[in-house]
Amino acid sequence: MNGYERIMTALKGEQPDRIPTFELLINAPVIEALHPDLAIGKERKSGSSDMTGGSEEGFQSLARFIEREDIDGVLVFEEFHPKKWFDSEHYIDEWNITWKAGSPGLHPYVVDHPIKEEKDLDSFKPPDPDADYRMDTLRQAVKLFKGEKAIVFLSNETFFYGFFLRGLDNLLMDYVLNPEFVHRLSRTIIENKKRIFERAIETGADVLMTGDDYAYKNAPIMSPECFKKFVLPYLQENINVARKHNIPIIKHTDGNIWSIIDMIIDTGIDCLNPLEPNADMDIGKVKEKYGKRIALMGNIDCGELLSRGKPEEVVEAVKETIAKAAPGGGYILSSSNSIHPAVNPQNYKTMLEACRRFGQYPLDEKMIEEYKTKDYYARYRS
Repeated sequence: MNGYERIMTALKGEQPDRIPTFELLINAPVIEALHPDLAIGKERKSGSSDMTGGSEEGFQSLARFIEREDIDGVLVFEEFHPKKWFDSEHYIDEWNITWKAGSPGLHPYVVDHPIKEEKDLDSFKPPDPDADYRMDTLRQAVKLFKGEKAIVFLSNETFFYGFFLRGLDNLLMDYVLNPEFVHRLSRTIIENKKRIFERAIETGADVLMTGDDYAYKNAPIMSPECFKKFVLPYLQENINVARKHNIPIIKHTDGNIWSIIDMIIDTGIDCLNPLEPNADMDIGKVKEKYGKRIALMGNIDCGELLSRGKPEEVVEAVKETIAKAAPGGGYILSSSNSIHPAVNPQNYKTMLEACRRFGQYPLDEKMIEEYKTKDYYARYRS
């Protein structure tokens, strides 16, 4: 099997020839440490949703890395163009959101929100989802990888863009004080994002991913009741786009989502990512309860283990995760969030090699029996 076939098989809950590998993000510093010849231009400004890319050069670096490391899929973002740079660090984007850029390979973050009052929404216009450049990176991925690697296209729902536009504190207050405004704002966002998903399917994406995070380490950011009222309906609309076109869809959300996980799965997602062990998202428990309904992706801790652990500890974590999540199929191995700049590059390479070594189907039954009750994260939890 090739990478495309592995991931598509796993997303159906079935067994490929081996456990596929995938990452939400692989940041430039890790790529460059493992393959110095793939370094991208240091003069590039960070202003794109693609942390590794942001340019044709950036995406080509990521693509060559994926080929060399035999990773089974590639993640692609919709393209945004900064509308205006105020200085070397700050820019305003097409949604009129103001960002502070990180160094090349790092993610920018929001510093100012355009919808400060309800009346601001009356004149607000979201960017054109049909702008030709919106799918530039996806077109590159299709040209390079179609039929060989799974091309996963990520966009958003309404929660992220709700707080990008309004500010998180303001948005959560709106849930209580001005719910109709929240729905007006959400409708503006979701119509744009649904069209983005439609275009991604038309352009050649194999899999969709929706990327809004809902939770902190200990619990969701909002109550389950607020999630059901203000977030879930718009997640469902994104899922319905995928269902309409018979395209698999992965739901990404960090944090402890136990109190809302049933609602998320009931939308009809095909896969859940990233199942952070530091947020008590035990992948064995998730597999036991939901493994017949959805595929799982993630669990290899990128906060402590991949950043500061020893290579032999990484191997043990991979074996344990395979034992818990991979029997019967329906598992894609990845980190618990992303391969960020603090990840030890050699630990990431060790993770990939361990997956190829121990993730061949049929799995080793003795390994499953030995590792299924272990808890590699216990040392970090305590």
